[in-house]
Amino acid sequence: MTQEKPLLRAVVLDFDGVIVESLDVKAEAFAILFADHPKHVEAIVRLHRENGGMSRYEKFRIIYRDYLQQPLDPATMDALDLRFSSLVRDRVIAAPFVPGALEFLQLMSGRIPLYVVSATPQVEIEAIIGARRLGVFFKAVYGSPTPKGEWLTRIAVREGGDPRSIVFVGDGRADLEGARQAGMRFIGRVRPGDRDSFGEETIDSRVADLRNIGDILESLFTVKGQASASGRMA
Repeated sequence: MTQEKPLLRAVVLDFDGVIVESLDVKAEAFAILFADHPKHVEAIVRLHRENGGMSRYEKFRIIYRDYLQQPLDPATMDALDLRFSSLVRDRVIAAPFVPGALEFLQLMSGRIPLYVVSATPQVEIEAIIGARRLGVFFKAVYGSPTPKGEWLTRIAVREGGDPRSIVFVGDGRADLEGARQAGMRFIGRVRPGDRDSFGEETIDSRVADLRNIGDILESLFTVKGQASASGRMA
């Protein structure tokens, strides 16, 4: 007997690297920010690229502790945060969509609740979503410093039912860990040519972009009223 698929209750998406192609913008910002430490720049950029979903604040702490081996006081953290924001904000607003992302939002909005859970600071991610006129698609937008796992757990409580009827689409191990903390399903985006940050981890699906995400969701869930990538209605 075929097991009945759960009804999809909500989709949660990371922003950078899942909705927009902005990881390179932020990699360049890390290189600029730490240009005075040239022997560490390559490792710092690699830290960023290999830890999608991790907040900039945590990356700053790791950089100062493990690479620069210097204390990181609150004033320095604030200065790094402000300069980083100034380097990336306008470029993230102008960054192209991940292929299929806008079409997915347009198809799914109004059919099921959509959320953003990002490592970008709350005020900044709200401003970026607003500038790109994407707010209409989302039930809520959440950012740091609140950890992703905490936001995802709150969403699961808000939507009710089994957390495994909700899926988080992310591109880093911090995203996977947050989904596991909340008891959600997980789809990992691995950009073509990039290292697979999920390694040997078993996840529900790996995708190169969001062009076929509708069909993947239909394979995992019962999706009411969803127009799939092939134009069918579930």
